[in-house]
Amino acid sequence: MTGNEYRKLIGAYIARCYGARGIDVYEEVNLGTSIIGKQRRIDLFLLGPNERALVVECKYQDSTGTADEKIPYALDDMEALRVPGVLVYAGSGFSPGVLHLLQGSEFGAYCLPDPDRLAPIPRKTGAMDSGTWQLDHIMAQTFGFWDILLAGKKPLSPDTQLQLRVADDPPLTPRKGNG
Repeated sequence: MTGNEYRKLIGAYIARCYGARGIDVYEEVNLGTSIIGKQRRIDLFLLGPNERALVVECKYQDSTGTADEKIPYALDDMEALRVPGVLVYAGSGFSPGVLHLLQGSEFGAYCLPDPDRLAPIPRKTGAMDSGTWQLDHIMAQTFGFWDILLAGKKPLSPDTQLQLRVADDPPLTPRKGNG
């Protein structure tokens, strides 16, 4: 898969999964200047309800190469935006150091949709970098789609909260020693 194909896959995934929620996806939008003073061209610009926006930069690397050198710059440029942004990534060609940088960044989100289904893919047990869940969580946080995060959860009520059973608890004993 090329970088351009990956951008189109991510754009199609977002349009399919979030279009009905009022998200419009625009490709290759110019947005101000980068941290080195060049005109910034955004891979995907998402515009949602109440004029909320999200910038999505897409990086796919299936073999070792120059993407490693571009990632630190892309993350720094993402931080300089005046709009919320995320750098989505996938592929097996990132070096361990750059992969660690992406995993630890507040702007990095692994995302690899199934091109045939274009449906959300939950996290595989024990695997941080799997499915679409990281991008889905960013969409929820940016646009207020809380049902994504709360799927299957019920709010606590006074009847379901943990009740203290004072009679069953061991008595508190004072600590001996200093303090």
